[in-house]
Formats: sequence, structure tokens, C-alpha cells
Amino acid sequence: MSSTHFSAPLRTTHVVTSFLQRTDGPHVRILLVQRSQRVGSYHAHWAGISGFVEANVSPDEQAYVEIREETGLRRDQVRMLRRGTVVEHVDEELGRHFYVHPFLFHVLAPEQIKTDWEAVDMRWIEPDELAGYETVPKLKEAYVSALLGEDIA
Repeated sequence: MSSTHFSAPLRTTHVVTSFLQRTDGPHVRILLVQRSQRVGSYHAHWAGISGFVEANVSPDEQAYVEIREETGLRRDQVRMLRRGTVVEHVDEELGRHFYVHPFLFHVLAPEQIKTDWEAVDMRWIEPDELAGYETVPKLKEAYVSALLGEDIA
């Protein structure tokens, strides 16, 4: 008898990942947050500001919601610069097919950031330092997509 394994169909999951950048120093830096044990997946991994896209909410709008929830920054304290193309990631273990909607934001008030329970640590890093962090899957690809994304005038 054959022992063919049929895996369950993957759940389509749309998420937003926002890269918050500051330009008040000699180099552009982006914010990374370290995920807490209380989030659903990828504990202790570094990520941008991210979350599930809720039903009937556009990814653009969800990006602002997540920024407000996870950093305390209001809409007038950030400016959307770019909207990247979707980056896909299949995670068999979680049974999900992620569609990551990446965004690049400029932070007008970086000193105002107060992370919530979803993060245990935060760091401003230069983008080329990303490789030195254990990140959520495809974070670098999402960042590149956001960087090369559609310019939001």
C-alpha cells in the first residue's frame, strides 16, 4: 500500500509589513522589532511592523492600523513613501500561503515610538545590516520590494 502523504490545503493569508525609516542621522535607518512569545508565529524573529489584513480593509489602511497599534504613532507622524509588490511565502508547517504587502514609511517622530506586547525589543538598523538578524521569512525581499515599490506622491 502506498504511503502517499496528502497535506492540507494552505490557507491564503494576506499580511502587511511596514518598514519605518528615519533619516535624522548620517545614514538611513529602518526599524526592526523582535516578535514576542505572545504572537502567533516566528517568536523571537525580527520583523517590520506587520499584521494580518482584516476583512474589508485595504492593505494601505491596514498598514496605518498596525503602525498605530504597534508603535503608538498616529497617521500624521508617518508618511507613506512607497508601496511594494506582493512577496509570497509558503509555510507548510503553519499551513499558510502568505501574501506580504510591503510598505515604506518615513517616520516624522521616531522618539515617540512605544512598542506594544507584540514586540520585546526594537532596533534602528541600516538596511544592509538586515542579513545579520534572524528575521521572519522573506523580510529582506519585502524590504527590497518596498524600496523599489510604487512611489506614493
